[in-house]
Amino acid sequence: MCDIGDIVLPGDKIDNFVQSKGKVLLGPGLQRDGEEVIAVRPGIFKYREPNIYWIESHQKRYVPSKDEDVIGVVTNAKGELFKVDIGSSEQASLSYLNFEGATKRNRPDVKNGDLVYAKLSIADKHAECELTCVDRDGKSKGKGCLPDGGFMFQVPLHLAHKLRHPDCPLLKYIGKETAMEVIAAMNGRVWIKSRSARETIAIANAISAAEFLNYDKMKDFVDNFMNELYLGSS
Repeated sequence: MCDIGDIVLPGDKIDNFVQSKGKVLLGPGLQRDGEEVIAVRPGIFKYREPNIYWIESHQKRYVPSKDEDVIGVVTNAKGELFKVDIGSSEQASLSYLNFEGATKRNRPDVKNGDLVYAKLSIADKHAECELTCVDRDGKSKGKGCLPDGGFMFQVPLHLAHKLRHPDCPLLKYIGKETAMEVIAAMNGRVWIKSRSARETIAIANAISAAEFLNYDKMKDFVDNFMNELYLGSS
């Protein structure tokens, strides 16, 4: 039996789920095998209310999982299916129709090298991964090609997951001090756009430096970071 917080290995059976109403949601690192749930990557067994479970690991290569949000780089924008590098062992495909408002007569303006923020609609080890930039109602909800002028960098996967956690206050604290847009994706890529290149790089450095920082230390960390940023510009 695996308890919350235990270290698990690929193939370990996970059967110690907290009793709660509603459907159990399996996050990264967990997979159903018939009636059982098994770990498919090494790491720490994690739980978040109401009923979300996942394996937190420090792996370097991203393993795609269905419904995860990723940032990709378009490598081939020709034809009906764009090829997109999402940092995994294989590239993913993205149909030109999977953009808000796209039709056969109204193709999205996508070029090689563009960054796209998308969701994995299919992630199967036996088939090519597929991306979409719209929900079931055809709305983008923030997905699509990212605007020019931003900066993308790579962080460890566990840091990207930490930034996306609703309890993590780091980006909220930074956002109170300086105007910025930030997207942290499940494949370990973070995209930033701020008022200047100097601020963008400073924010990226702050995010990277907060990798092992506890939540209760982040307010003081951001205050010190902003003081150094503004003192350095005076």
